[in-house]
Parts: sequence; C-alpha cells; structure tokens
Amino acid sequence: MASPATIPMTTSQSTAGTGAQSQPPIATPAFRAFLSRFSSSIRQGLSQRRPWYELIDRSAMSRPDNLTDAYSRIRKNLSYFKVNYITMLVVVLAFSILSHPLSLLVLLGLLAAWVFLYLFRPSDQPVVILGRTFSDRETLGALVVLTVFVVFLTSVGSLLISALLVGVAIVCLHGAFRVPEDLFLDDQEPANAGFLSFLGGAASSAAAAAAPAVASRV
Repeated sequence: MASPATIPMTTSQSTAGTGAQSQPPIATPAFRAFLSRFSSSIRQGLSQRRPWYELIDRSAMSRPDNLTDAYSRIRKNLSYFKVNYITMLVVVLAFSILSHPLSLLVLLGLLAAWVFLYLFRPSDQPVVILGRTFSDRETLGALVVLTVFVVFLTSVGSLLISALLVGVAIVCLHGAFRVPEDLFLDDQEPANAGFLSFLGGAASSAAAAAAPAVASRV
C-alpha cells in the first residue's frame, strides 16, 4: 500500500510560521531581565534608607547661623538621608503626575512607545504604520523627536520641572534646618558623595538590561 504523499514546507512558509509564533515585546527575556534588575536595584536602594523618625525629629531642628552653616548641613544630611530624600522627590513627582491624569496618560504612552517600538521589539519585526515600513534608525529618530516635544514643548515638561523644583526645595529646606551632629556619618564616604547614587544604580541596572536589545539594532 502506497504511503500518503507529503507536501514539503518551503523556507518562506517555515519563516512565516516562526514569525507568527514570535513573542510580544513584553514577554521577551530581555524585558523580563530589565524588570528583574530594575526591581532588585530599587529594593536594594530602599533597604539603605534611614528611619523616618530621625528625619522628622523636631528636637534636632534649629535655624542655621548663616549660609555656610546651612550649606554644610545640607551636604551632611544629603549624604545621610539620600534614600529618604529621593523617596520624597519621587512622592512629590507622583503626586503631581497623578493630580494631572492627562499628563500621566501622555507619559505612559511615551514610555510604552519606547518599550514596544524600540527597546524590546524583536529585531525581525519592523515597525509598519499605514503600510510603510520604518527602519530602526527612523524609529529611534521619531521617538527622540516625540520625547523632546512632549518633555519640552508641552505642559507635561513644565509639570515635571515644577514638581522637581518643589521637591528639591523641600529637601534643601529640611537639610538646612536639620542639625546633623547626632547622625552617624561614615568617614569613608564624602559628605557630598552620591546623592543620586541610588538613582544611578537603578539607571545603570536598567541600562545594562536594555543594552543587548539596543546593541542588536546598532
């Protein structure tokens, strides 16, 4: 009895089947590694925060004698309470953004555009809009222009800058009035070292996770 005939699969059909089964950007290993590294960096940074009761100890508050004394206090307090201060800045930013839902939607849309259209988009899936295929360089250029427009030419940018200024003012005011004599400062760490080291660590971890995806497009 003759065996049933078989239809060989061509290369184009195999490729099409493989493309149809490709994972969405949010399910790629690179995106999961990005979330894992970023979350672990955030947890590690928050574990270094000081007790909040030290931050709000009213008995340690006094008016600085002059600008030099205020500057010295700010430097020491920034070194000691850096994670607490960064948390305060994030809270101020979050409150400002959440109080403006439209700005929040714009920022989320901008972030989603970077994540799904460039950073973690599979390299074998080009961006196609209205029947036109865009290269990685064209996609990157469009995202950069869109980011500059959103941040600097809309109310979103002014909202972020205003919130940052308010947060920095609160931090500097507290740092100037908080007497740091009762704080244990590590002598091996300069007083002005790394106010943004916590954010820098998170940013470097995020960049390390996203680097393979970006490098594959260069």
